[in-house]
Amino acid sequence: MTDQTPVPSTPAARRKARRFALQAVYQWQLSKNDVGDIEVQFLTDNDMKKVDRTYFHELLHGVPARLSELDAALQPALDRPLIEVSQVEKAILRISAFELLARPDVPWRVIINEGIELAKVFGADDSFKYVNGVLDKVARRLRTEEVRGF
Repeated sequence: MTDQTPVPSTPAARRKARRFALQAVYQWQLSKNDVGDIEVQFLTDNDMKKVDRTYFHELLHGVPARLSELDAALQPALDRPLIEVSQVEKAILRISAFELLARPDVPWRVIINEGIELAKVFGADDSFKYVNGVLDKVARRLRTEEVRGF
């Protein structure tokens, strides 16, 4: 396994954690394998030296643990049933919804931006526009007071 020295929680380390979490959640969605096994695989197979592994763990385990709540938060903002959303977009939306719900210390605009960036890298050509629109609606509902200032 890789070096287990904790990495400080910097924006860059969290961005890397989100990228790995997206890939791991995507794998979980398709395989339904145990998230603990998926986590071990990612920690073993990837260079995690500059990754906030604590944040990676929180995202990877938090999405399945709160899946019903996350999907319920997302559905009103979608233009189609969640089952019809691509697996990559679904993973991005679920991770972002988890952050909006569980991480009030992370500003909503940062969460949306990170979701957009993940969609630009891993999603279809214009999926970042879809992710942006959905997350904006979700943030307005889940972070009403915070969003109201903008």
